[in-house]
This record gives sequence, structure tokens and C-alpha cells, in this order.
Amino acid sequence: MPTSTAETAERLAATGYLCDDDLATVAYLALAMQRPLLLEGEPGTGKTALAEALAEALDVPLVRLQCYEGIDVTQALYDWDFPRQVLHLRALEAVGRGGAGADGGDGLAEAEKSLYDERFLLARPVLTALRSPAVLLVDEVDRADDEFEAFLLEVLSTYQVSIPELGTIRAVTPPVVVLTSNRTRELHDATKRRCLYHWIDHPALAREVAIVRSRAPEVSAVLARQVVGVVQRLRDRGDLEKPPGVAETLDWARALHQLGTTELDLETASRTLGALVKYREDGERVKQALDQMLRA
Repeated sequence: MPTSTAETAERLAATGYLCDDDLATVAYLALAMQRPLLLEGEPGTGKTALAEALAEALDVPLVRLQCYEGIDVTQALYDWDFPRQVLHLRALEAVGRGGAGADGGDGLAEAEKSLYDERFLLARPVLTALRSPAVLLVDEVDRADDEFEAFLLEVLSTYQVSIPELGTIRAVTPPVVVLTSNRTRELHDATKRRCLYHWIDHPALAREVAIVRSRAPEVSAVLARQVVGVVQRLRDRGDLEKPPGVAETLDWARALHQLGTTELDLETASRTLGALVKYREDGERVKQALDQMLRA
């Protein structure tokens, strides 16, 4: 584990994730205090990427739980491999008919017990993260319902889970937990109270240029600055359905480079807007503004 905020920032930077001092501080505290880290912000600001960078920096697996409307406990925690259990039961029946199996109630009880052996357990993301050192990414937790959110925080508060057929499984090393939210609904106070919280905003111009140069070094320095300059102005307009995030900045810069562009021009910029904006109305607005932006 990092021993300071500065070391946390350095190790994240070594993976290509450049963060400001505030984010590096809260990430370090989450690691040092073994507290879940709740990240909110606009899509594309680097919430998911932080969890990926932490896993790489700590040299542990990234276990991702993608939340969605209707997700339930079995999809997050564990389930039983029903087809294999049925095959196992048929095998026991076949052995019993051959005269080699145990008879009576004791044999039946043993057969039932063997159906819930560890080998038939399907570990879902939360259980997987509890059983070995890992970074557990609970992505877009705001898409899940209230009941699932309550279950999740109970498990992550104690870092243990009870499986009726096997007993209690406790994490020897609690996972590093990162929850992300695009704020499509407000999370409960109980969730926020158990987490360290940080709002990730779009980066300032200089840091976004540095991010492009770090994550897409093949893009020329001139093009990187021009792309980021345009993106920053688009965010400031306030009339786009979805302002481009850092992910879209990187996609657009890479798309332009792929076409052999070293310096932004109106024609190529217009033809590659599909990498930058994802709504037809936004595309029309950006096309109308590009000429003026590039002249400036």
C-alpha cells in the first residue's frame, strides 16, 4: 500500500492516471483507512478508470460489479451451479442402484449435504473480492434499486457474508472498494456515511492535455492542445445534451491521429465528431461552432 498522498499520486501516474491533489488524498485515505470510496461525477470524468488504475498500481485483480436496474443478490454475491448439482445427484443415484451407495436416511442426508459442496459454489463479484486481495469496482451503483444498495453496504461494512449451507466467509484482507455513481438518482445517506466521498469534475485544460499526452502519446503535442481546447470550450457552452468527458477527448484525439492528422482542421474535425459527441443534436451544434472555435 502507498504510505502517503504523494506516493499514491505517483503510483497512479505510473499507470497513466493523472489526478489532482484532492483525489490523490481521498484515494490514499480510502486505502489507509480501509473505507469504501464513493466517486460521483459526470460520465467520462475518470471514475471507473481510477479503480482500474488502483488495481494496476496495487498489483491486484480488478473485480467489477456492473449495476443495473433489477440486479439482485445472487448476481452480486453467489449462486449454486444447479446443472452440475443435478448431474452429481444422478451420479449418486446410479451408484446407489448399483448397490455401492449408502441406504436409508443417513445416505439421503449425505447426498443432500454433498450437493452444497464448495465445488458447486459460483462466486459472483462481491464474494470473489472477499476471498482474495482485490479492487472491487461497484460501477454505477445509482442504477440499482434501494434494496440492493442496502444489501451491498451491509456486506461491505463487515466484509463478510453468511452462506447458509457453508457458514460465514470473512475477508482475510478487505478488498479496496470503489463505488461510482452518475447521480441518476440520489444515494442514501447510509451509503454515503460508510464511504469516503469525492466528486470528480472535468479536469482543467493543462491537466487534460497532460492526460492526453500520457494516455495517447502517439498524438502530436500540437493536436493534443487543440483537441483539448475545443473540448473545454464545448463543455463551457452549456447547450449540449451530453458534454464530452475525458474518455471522449481521448477517443477524438486517437481518431484524428488515426487519419494522419497532426494539426486540427475543420474538415477532419467535422468528419470525426462521432468519436466526440453521441447525440445527433449535439453533432449539429458542434459542427456549427467548430469553424468559429478553430479560427479562435
